[in-house]
Amino acid sequence: MNSRPMSTTGHHWWEAERRRTTAVQEGLNAVSWVLLLMGVAGFIPALTTDFSRIAFAGDSQTELFGVFAISILANLLYLAAGVVGLIMSWMADYARRFLLGGGVLFAVLGLIGLFASEIGGFLPWNGASALLQLGLGVLMIVLGLVLHRRLPRESEARTDGDFGETNRGAAR
Repeated sequence: MNSRPMSTTGHHWWEAERRRTTAVQEGLNAVSWVLLLMGVAGFIPALTTDFSRIAFAGDSQTELFGVFAISILANLLYLAAGVVGLIMSWMADYARRFLLGGGVLFAVLGLIGLFASEIGGFLPWNGASALLQLGLGVLMIVLGLVLHRRLPRESEARTDGDFGETNRGAAR
């Protein structure tokens, strides 16, 4: 058995990939995982109240953690937003665009939700859901504005044309 510690010179491909991410990409990754977890949690009966009454859209009388109004459509939208966010987090510019655009969308939905019980008859809302959307939107906007200025050393962030091609296995 070799007892020497693993190399930190970039010999392993995952070390090279880790250095190449920006703060905005990591911020979007975190937000995307939260969205995915929210979408999955909405389908777990132990985490929802009146799960048997969940409707595809509209007012389903089902709440996540007994607080946030949900429906099947809302859960699917959270899942879709999380997947798209993870994909867009591969490029710093797209990550920033997703945080700002998605943040504005969530904030507007949250503001509308403060004054309506459902949005367009499709998405169920209550006060807690509206505040959650508003808070998530503001957080995403702040992350998009603050984190975009922080680049990794030597400007190694992935750009539009770079899909993570690295010299995998080659020491730097």
